[in-house]
Amino acid sequence: MKADGSDSKEKRSGKDNSDLEHPSDSSGTGEPPLQEGGTSQMDDKLGPAPDGGIRAWLVAAGGACVFFCCLGFANSFGTFAQYYATHQLPHRSPDDIAWIGSLNGYLQMAMGLLGGPAFDRYGSKVVRIAAVLYVASMMLLSLCKEYWHFMLVQAVLMGTLQGFIQIPAFAAVSHYFDKKRAAALGIVVAGSSLGGVVIPIAVARMLNASSLGYGWTVRVVGFLIMPILLFASAVLVPRLPPRSTSFWLGAAMRDARFLLVVSAFFFASIGMFVPLFYLPTYAVTRGVETTMAGYLLAILNATSTFGRVIPGVLADKYGRLNALVMGCIGTGIIVFCFSLLQTEAGLIVYAIFVGFFSGTITSAGSAAISICCPDPRNMGTYMGMGLALGSLGLLIGPPIGGALVRTYGGYFEFSMFGGATCIFGGLVALYCKFFTPQGILGKA
Repeated sequence: MKADGSDSKEKRSGKDNSDLEHPSDSSGTGEPPLQEGGTSQMDDKLGPAPDGGIRAWLVAAGGACVFFCCLGFANSFGTFAQYYATHQLPHRSPDDIAWIGSLNGYLQMAMGLLGGPAFDRYGSKVVRIAAVLYVASMMLLSLCKEYWHFMLVQAVLMGTLQGFIQIPAFAAVSHYFDKKRAAALGIVVAGSSLGGVVIPIAVARMLNASSLGYGWTVRVVGFLIMPILLFASAVLVPRLPPRSTSFWLGAAMRDARFLLVVSAFFFASIGMFVPLFYLPTYAVTRGVETTMAGYLLAILNATSTFGRVIPGVLADKYGRLNALVMGCIGTGIIVFCFSLLQTEAGLIVYAIFVGFFSGTITSAGSAAISICCPDPRNMGTYMGMGLALGSLGLLIGPPIGGALVRTYGGYFEFSMFGGATCIFGGLVALYCKFFTPQGILGKA
């Protein structure tokens, strides 16, 4: 009996070890089963995510620094677009100029398709190499003069490098947070809001109220981000060991929840970036002074800080999909009102509201993707795949908006298009709740 019991115990232990090495679930995706929070049971050797502590919050601070330098700079494109239209590229149409920003914004998410899996495999080396090259590309941007120069450097090169920094930052923070993940990711993305305050104000002042000129304006921004990225590169280290399985994970593409969350983010991205790209240009057509028009983006990004942190905290308590639904629908309603703005005061109030609600989409969208990942060691890959597919909306949205402005000579059709796509994204996120254990009325 003793021998049999020992043998039985060894078999049970062997089965448990096998499950850890080759996890599976009833869906046949080859992934470990999900807990309520969307992650799998971790090996005792790895331990659960600490959800706090000095090291975890340093990683979150590093992630915020990354987004300050990358997405914060991208969020200031409206200021650059207004300047390009009157100085660097006066003979180009609004949609031509918008392609620079939209391609940059798309690539910084799409390159996560490579950056996320690379981080899962090689760790912080990916962030450090990309950070050095990103600062170098900023200096190269200061020398650009022709349209193809801006497309090559600001759109393609910088967008690619931003993707190799930002998505690993998302993944690293997800290693350290589980129950507080939405709040932590909200703090990380809030770094882009702070960057979106500082950088547009600095750029608007240097371009329009100083003798620096375009070249030195961009170089000053490059010198500003250099020490910030140095700190981020030092603290963004993974908690979990690297994985050596396939580069991309096909199981994600067989998960209805993952596909629906990505679809929701796609449609929301088409409309949510419309105000970010065109608010300064629209303000100038309403008689607002150019420097003040640039400040509108700073106001928008300042309020999006609260829109990313506060809903992130609430999402951990009331559901990450719920936060995404409310963010999409709220943003859509506000974008519908874009063409009604006539005064400077009205534009300032509008920037406050659209900043708060659109900020929810970015933080809640990334948190919603994370609940689809059954193993935190694959978080970079899931984030990279999800944001790469979802950000296709950012690629096509602003140029379509610019084409509508050029075709109709106004902003009404432009605002109707952006608002409708945001609300449709919210409805897709709502439908996704049918595929969660909590159901349509639950805190998913």
